[in-house]
Amino acid sequence: MSLFVREKPFYHSFFALTIIIGLQNMITFGVNLSDNFLVGGYSESALSGVALANQIQFVLQMLVMGVGEGLVIMASRYWGAKDIPSIKKIASIGMRLSILVGLIIWAVVFFFPEGCMALFTNDTSVIHEGTKYVQIICFSYIFFAITNILLATLRSVETVKIGFILSSSTLIINICLNYLLIYGHLGFPELGIKGSAIATLAARIIELVIICLYVKRFDRKLMLKLHDFFKMEKELLKQYIKIGSPILMSNFIWGVAMAIQTAILGHMGGTAIAANSIATTLFGIVTVGIYASANATTVVIGKTIGKGDMDKIRAYAKTLQILYLAFGLFTGLILFILKDFVLDFYSITAEARDLSLQFMIVLSITVCGTAYQMPALTGIVRAGGDTRFVLYNDSIFMWLIVLPASSLCAFALHLSPLMVFICLKSDQILKCFVAIVKVNRYRWIRTFQSPTDKKEDEVLPVS
Repeated sequence: MSLFVREKPFYHSFFALTIIIGLQNMITFGVNLSDNFLVGGYSESALSGVALANQIQFVLQMLVMGVGEGLVIMASRYWGAKDIPSIKKIASIGMRLSILVGLIIWAVVFFFPEGCMALFTNDTSVIHEGTKYVQIICFSYIFFAITNILLATLRSVETVKIGFILSSSTLIINICLNYLLIYGHLGFPELGIKGSAIATLAARIIELVIICLYVKRFDRKLMLKLHDFFKMEKELLKQYIKIGSPILMSNFIWGVAMAIQTAILGHMGGTAIAANSIATTLFGIVTVGIYASANATTVVIGKTIGKGDMDKIRAYAKTLQILYLAFGLFTGLILFILKDFVLDFYSITAEARDLSLQFMIVLSITVCGTAYQMPALTGIVRAGGDTRFVLYNDSIFMWLIVLPASSLCAFALHLSPLMVFICLKSDQILKCFVAIVKVNRYRWIRTFQSPTDKKEDEVLPVS
């Protein structure tokens, strides 16, 4: 069997989805990067405050993404079967769950802002700056949740260009308002870190308005209406819980674990916080293609299964794995090349600069592992319906290996921030060995039936 699929539609679909979703993700990360650049030029304590506050946003993002991923896995199969009514009902389930998640996190942050910040660091100046930021930014959580479920619904039917347009608008608005409100240009008040929060909140509101107008006026595949989100199908809800709950739990565990990782570095001082913020923000920018490839994989594999083309799955999986490795090598090289250039934009101490460089060198190596195992597991395996495996795998690596070992290095052995950071990122390489075995055994395809079909789900063989 050839290593590469010889079907133009496969490559057209995969690369078209990857490129558009990647551009959207790049601009989305650009919003965070603009906050980091502009706030980082204001003061280091403000940069650290925003960095820690964004860990809460990251937890929200992981949960909303978890809801959206479950939606896309199911809806893409129904898209392959051209079952539009079921897609609308799945979108309703996802929207309700996402809004609930946004409301819960808003309530926690709004009523306990200082307590939330104190979870990540004991530096009082950083807590003070971060508190000012989250008291405003928490109001953007609901807007963010609704927007991303609408985008996930459209992505499941291969409508992705609106996401790029939406993110572009958000980036431009956010940068302009940041410039005006952080430093007080053109007659606006100098609000510092509060100005950054107001800018992002305004951008999120405008973002939601744009996506709602698109859904109402321009979408012709689903033609969603407001009343569609009030419909609920009991059997689809059961399917969603079975397929989506492991993803939601996995993303929640991952989001909390990332916040704990930041807290471990945060308790090693403000320099470590700033260095981690800079390194991981650049990492997020250059890895957009990797995360986009996972999203594209979910749609391609899900649609193929929905159409019943089971004979193509093995060839698709082999080709995708090779593409992932190529993405990883390219991304690692880009990250290594850009590391010095990016640091010139920050007003930080020499110590923070040196530590940022070290962190970015580590990430330029571990990204090769991330590029393979993450889309292989969250793209191929999850799209096949085996969503529980990723939950178990992430839980074991994160909670039984990475976090205990990193805590030991930081608080018992008192190793340097660099050694702790290496320990925190080690799972990205270790998971590759699991991914290779899991994907190439081809026992990850699970059927789920239409609401009118009462047959039990089953594991399908792949020829």
